[in-house]
Amino acid sequence: MKKIIVVGGGAGGLECVTRLSRTLGKKGLAEITLVDKSRTHIWKPLLHEVAAGVIDKHSDGVDYAMHAARHHYQFQLGSLCNIDSQTKMIQLEAIYDSDGEQILPERSLHYDHLVLSIGSVCNDFGTPGVLDNCYSLDSLDGAERFHRALLNQLLRINQGCVDKHELKVAIVGGGATGTELAAQLHHVANLAKAYGMPEMSAERLKVSIIEAGERILPALPERIAASARQALTKLGIRVMEGTMVSEADKEGFITKDGSRIDADLMVWSAGVKAPDFLTELGLFETNRANQILVKPTLQSTVSDSVYVVGDCCGIKQEDDSWVPPRAQSAHQMASTAATNLVREFQGKALKSFHYKDYGSLVHLSKYSTVGSLMGALVNSSMFIEGRLAKLVYVSLYNMHQFAVHGKLRGVLAIINRKLSSALSPKLKLH
Repeated sequence: MKKIIVVGGGAGGLECVTRLSRTLGKKGLAEITLVDKSRTHIWKPLLHEVAAGVIDKHSDGVDYAMHAARHHYQFQLGSLCNIDSQTKMIQLEAIYDSDGEQILPERSLHYDHLVLSIGSVCNDFGTPGVLDNCYSLDSLDGAERFHRALLNQLLRINQGCVDKHELKVAIVGGGATGTELAAQLHHVANLAKAYGMPEMSAERLKVSIIEAGERILPALPERIAASARQALTKLGIRVMEGTMVSEADKEGFITKDGSRIDADLMVWSAGVKAPDFLTELGLFETNRANQILVKPTLQSTVSDSVYVVGDCCGIKQEDDSWVPPRAQSAHQMASTAATNLVREFQGKALKSFHYKDYGSLVHLSKYSTVGSLMGALVNSSMFIEGRLAKLVYVSLYNMHQFAVHGKLRGVLAIINRKLSSALSPKLKLH
């Protein structure tokens, strides 16, 4: 039986493996395996909410092992460390517990077809001190690390254990992640007052967004950026545009002009690149962002047996621009890759991938949602905000639920999320 391995259970990887398990795995036509270094899937656009503590991975996440059992595929916990394209083998690192005891040794898995959906990480551009002093929200582990640090800081400020009146948070990067996290933190600071921290409030939280470009949300239309800037400023969030960070230390950031921005918590969310080890493998053609170059069919340029989807996939559009690393890109790539794998089994010609931009949305916690729709359907984007924009934002996540769980289970998952939201605390305190 042919073996298909999907490495990476993000938005693209999990949707791809789900489609393949329904069309090939369930019918016994192929053995499908998902590999991921985490046990739980969280939709990446929600990681800032995990970091702020307004959602819980146990109620909003997908357990890979359980999902695999329900959808006729296998799950392997582990991190990819090598690919042998000649023998068609991948190697997974050994797994250790918190005490350093080995749980699983290094393993090698054979594949006939390999789908790489490894995602992306923040690009620190070699800025000194970033790795040692800043949090990133690239993964569930990173988001949870920041959340624990945030809770510790809130407790210290509330109990008066430090000689500080304010909690300062500095976020480098004015993209969707940075702006959405800033708004969510403002909301959390107010929630903390009702959850055992009576001395805490948004007035004691000072959040700064530091953007090197001319404006925040540079990938979105100016009108959206202006609306988001206005909403953030109204909340008392400091928006610093045209400010480049040259160094980070334990006390905060130092800008290119020598100014200092003090911070108790620092987040780096500027720039996106595929993980460095993809280029270090020396197997694929890659671009400056470490993305693996692919053919129009999403097969890598060096091996037809390897497909690439999501943020680690480098494919140019007709206007010579790269397909942006977004959830909607990963969703569309997952669909095309799964379709082409099925067509390979059927002996049919493969389809080319064509990215369709349906617009972008930025959800600023409970305060505002702004965005544009129909970017690929009309000559100019349609600006939306308020309740309509929030409804569309929520519907995007619901579509992901349907793709991962199917229609019936997707509806049940949405209902469960609604009930959990209504019954559970609004702020996760552990």
